[in-house]
Amino acid sequence: MKLCELINPVDLKSELEADSRPERKLSDRSEYQECEISSIHCRAQDVRPGGLFVAIEGLEADGHDYIDEAIVRGAAAIIVQRSVYKNVPVIKVENTRKTLSRVSARFYRNPAQRLCIIGITGTNGKTTTAYLCEGILKKAGFKVGVIGTINYRYGEHTYPNPVTTPESLDLQRILSEMETAAVTHVLLEVSSHAMALYRVADCWLDVGVFTNFSQDHLDFHGDIDSYWGCKQSMFTVHLISGPKKNRASAVINGEDGRGKQLLSKLTVPCLTYGSTPQWNIWSSQTRYDLHGSSGIVHTPAGEFHFNSPLIGRHNVENILAATAVGVALDIPVTTIKTGIESVNVIPGRLERIPNRIERFVFVDYAHTPNALENALKALKSIQRARIICIFGCGGDRDQGKRPLMGEVAGRLSDLAIITSDNPRTEPPRRIIQQIREGINHTASRSYTAADLRAGFKEKGYTVEPDRKKAIELGISLSEPGDIVLIAGKGHETYQVIGKESYPFDDRKVTEHILLALGETSEASITMADSA
Repeated sequence: MKLCELINPVDLKSELEADSRPERKLSDRSEYQECEISSIHCRAQDVRPGGLFVAIEGLEADGHDYIDEAIVRGAAAIIVQRSVYKNVPVIKVENTRKTLSRVSARFYRNPAQRLCIIGITGTNGKTTTAYLCEGILKKAGFKVGVIGTINYRYGEHTYPNPVTTPESLDLQRILSEMETAAVTHVLLEVSSHAMALYRVADCWLDVGVFTNFSQDHLDFHGDIDSYWGCKQSMFTVHLISGPKKNRASAVINGEDGRGKQLLSKLTVPCLTYGSTPQWNIWSSQTRYDLHGSSGIVHTPAGEFHFNSPLIGRHNVENILAATAVGVALDIPVTTIKTGIESVNVIPGRLERIPNRIERFVFVDYAHTPNALENALKALKSIQRARIICIFGCGGDRDQGKRPLMGEVAGRLSDLAIITSDNPRTEPPRRIIQQIREGINHTASRSYTAADLRAGFKEKGYTVEPDRKKAIELGISLSEPGDIVLIAGKGHETYQVIGKESYPFDDRKVTEHILLALGETSEASITMADSA
């Protein structure tokens, strides 16, 4: 593809510069007209001969510092946002991230314009809602692709996804691959980072979904209003722009405080959902237990009764959100029901770990105060005995949520075990101390290891920085019928300590511990019977 096809001076609306002659517009230069681009890159180490290198300012490194490496590797042209003069065409723009999105979409022939794309945003619930929508769309006979926190997948293909929403270049490539594979509908989890960094700037949505809003990512956004600004811009800016603006629609959680604010600003058709008849999609006769949830969903197109293995009120909200997407896409309610009931488990989302020692053990991704509260409230509303919660907070991330998560765990657990999550480059003890500042308000009894040898009778907490030992401790202190929640990492298969990732999967670690305890328990019973 010619460079002039990717970079249109009129579209960019910014002054363009080239080589050592910035006084001339690049559009007047023969290099601009004739330069052939065979690939696009935003990482210098990936550049191939004939590639276009876009220098973006990352969170840890600046692509402008690697321009020479890109040229050595064969870059045919460079896009920058500060003046650089090299022996290849150099295009200066106001924002290279925004330009990266645009040229990537053009290079891959704008796949988002032909795919039906459902964007899901919110602090919590994005992944579960995406899985439920996937079940509905598949039952409706569509070929579905999913791009989200756990992975990206379509057909028989599944690939790891290091971030919730890929960089714009990767996103457009993935969408192109999906289109080539005859995918018709794509479910896209849209993070606040993705909006702030223009990752979805040219990924046009047919439906935008808002699940909820609470504190998270303030290490990146700085304050809660900036965080909200990114979230709401998906509806107030992005959804009303581009080639789909006249047919796009929104799905909004009407019972969320920010959702109510959003409703007053929307200019696109909207479906709301909640627990009362004032919303377009609503639920009644809901019931929850440790095996799942059930109830009746009411929609403008009819109602249906559902039974789902997903636990808790927050998952009923996710079911309503997915139902609203189905209604927005004119899918029959009978198909919506079948699709919802086809989803048996969401990896790392209140995922039950089977065992033979009569414990109810769950692994959950909850890593925000709101998500942890939702998970614990879901379990507390159906608890048979005590709740033991094992959790931590990530290092190099929003420090303000640490005492908030401590407060939640202390308030809703019988015993909270504070441990490490992904400490990254922060000392685990410092993270734990900040959690303790909140937990001391709701669980004032601090247990030592010696105290816990005799078990625990009073509500309280303890500290065990080693995550594996913390899980072992929590399970060993549980009794038949108790609930053990291991929160924070969910589907993740690694733990980040320093700048290194080490294999660590809460689910596998827990399975091994439960298996060992089960074997010990069976051996004890056998010995007692023999005696």
